[in-house]
Amino acid sequence: MKRIFLVFLTAFVAGCTDPGRNWSEPAVQFDGTAYRPVYMTAETVREIAILPARGLSEPGKIYWKEPYLFVNEKGKGIHIIDNTDPSHPENISFIAIPANYDMAVRGNWLYADNLTDLLVFDMSNPRDVKLAKRMEKTIPAYEFPPYTNVYFECADASKGVVVGWEKVRMESQPRCRR
Repeated sequence: MKRIFLVFLTAFVAGCTDPGRNWSEPAVQFDGTAYRPVYMTAETVREIAILPARGLSEPGKIYWKEPYLFVNEKGKGIHIIDNTDPSHPENISFIAIPANYDMAVRGNWLYADNLTDLLVFDMSNPRDVKLAKRMEKTIPAYEFPPYTNVYFECADASKGVVVGWEKVRMESQPRCRR
């Protein structure tokens, strides 16, 4: 039985390797671009504001709760749009939430991320949104981009907290990769 196990283990390990790969070379080739962290102060990240409507520039996720649409603006917040008349939707307000990338609606509650915090908004009246609760440090924070096989500039806590990543040209290969 022991011999069968060793034969199986050897075959499994051999099947998981790439015999043509030079293991001394990095798996990721630097192409002159990498990700650079976008920083904010911890205080600025926590500043939430209900603002007048504004145009969409980089929309992300969309959530529909009849007759309203909630459209995430990647890293910036959430647009609230009255879609009572689909041929003439009315952009009614914008909830400015730094480092916001996700949201959900259940009943009269809008849930949104704010870096590591989970925010709960009372949407009983979508034209008069209220922050009802902040649950601190409920979401893990990562100091690397949400992509794999990329190079990135290592995060530096002395510059603030990382709220996003931008792909930029770099003269030399950064030290960090994933």
